[in-house]
Amino acid sequence: IGVASVVMLTAIGNGLQSYISDQFESLGSNNVIVSPGSVFKRNSDGTRSFGGQESRASSISNNKLRQSDVNDIRKLREYVTAISFANTQSDQAQFQANEKDVTIYGTTEEYPKVFNTTFEAGRFFSKTESQSGDKVVVIGYKVNSELFGKSDAIGKKIKIGTQLYTVVGVAEEKGGGFGGPSFDDYVYMPYKTLSRIYDSEVVLQIFAKVKDAESIEPAIKAIERELGKRLEEDEFSVFDQTEILATINNILGMLTIGLGGIAAISLLVGGIGIMNIMLVSVTERTREIGLRKALGATPNQILWQFLIEAALLSVLGGLIGLAIAFLGTLAIQPFFPAKITMDAVILAFGVSTLVGLVFGAAPANRAARLSPIEALRYE
Repeated sequence: IGVASVVMLTAIGNGLQSYISDQFESLGSNNVIVSPGSVFKRNSDGTRSFGGQESRASSISNNKLRQSDVNDIRKLREYVTAISFANTQSDQAQFQANEKDVTIYGTTEEYPKVFNTTFEAGRFFSKTESQSGDKVVVIGYKVNSELFGKSDAIGKKIKIGTQLYTVVGVAEEKGGGFGGPSFDDYVYMPYKTLSRIYDSEVVLQIFAKVKDAESIEPAIKAIERELGKRLEEDEFSVFDQTEILATINNILGMLTIGLGGIAAISLLVGGIGIMNIMLVSVTERTREIGLRKALGATPNQILWQFLIEAALLSVLGGLIGLAIAFLGTLAIQPFFPAKITMDAVILAFGVSTLVGLVFGAAPANRAARLSPIEALRYE
């Protein structure tokens, strides 16, 4: 049970890290993100990490990013190959009798160039539709399934709030949104359309795709210099996806260690169980031990006999635990990401065997020290 618990819980933690890494890769590589305010805090070792909810909320409320900043970054053609920006709103989408709460993502026609966007059907809105502020939308996978079911959504009109919009595309399934709404719950519309209908010209984030991985650092510095001409240092933050991923992985890594530590308590309990079993075994076999000693068995031979028995109990228990963990992981994989790693297997199995030896030492030592005369007389 101890081995199964440790392996399964670390498998869930590792699987979650892998899943989030895959999600980031699916969004596209070499992306630089500009956010309002200072979203980082400086650590004592000189590194930086994302600030708390309060600092992010303050950054959004004091947002000073403008569309002119997008044009300034666009000029950095040495690094930037595509650029997009976004604003969001929440509302309810409706088609006939079906309704769904959605996140409306106002962006530009260049969004698919920055983030990998594939389509179940249709297309993204065009440059003309974007610049004209047409009432066209691209809907996420879940939005499509809940509003339209298995019927074709392309060309149909859906109602969002009080307005009607024509569906021009259906995005493929993407999955979670890292603590926020799922990408599958998004409805994409031209930024101009969202600005006009919701009376909001906020630029919530700017996304720039750079040429290659080597260009990320110089691109960040160039963007910081460009934006620094108009904004103060604490009024904007420039970072790439790897910084977000590193922060998330650090948190999940600590969570995995914590879960493994909690599960390891069951290994300790298992060790105490082995010790009790071996003590009972020594007591029950006292006459056998006395007879072996009378026939010439040394204390060391008796010691090793009981140590090997304790180790075998641990090893067999560990193997059964690994089998349970493997089957359990297979069972939960359709519902939750789980990934068994060799490190977790070796650690849990090694600790299990060590626990058996450590807790088997006391009973083995007790058996080795028995007097053969007293042991033979034991009833």
